[in-house]
Amino acid sequence: MHCQICDDFERSLIDRTSEYHEACSNTVYRKISSRFVAYSEIEMARAMSELEMHRSVCASAVADASRQPVRSDICSI
Repeated sequence: MHCQICDDFERSLIDRTSEYHEACSNTVYRKISSRFVAYSEIEMARAMSELEMHRSVCASAVADASRQPVRSDICSI
């Protein structure tokens, strides 16, 4: 069983993370406005929070987590 909502939140997190990394690496954005970088970081954190909240109540995510070994290579943002 796979949850479409989890997939949507995961895609959103990937998109927001990409936008954040692009904003950090683009010197034009940094020179024009550090607010854009900060906004991107907040949006990335919000997407991560939404995914984590959904996974805490999602039956599919809970079942998948119980079947998979704990990963030590997950990097934090």
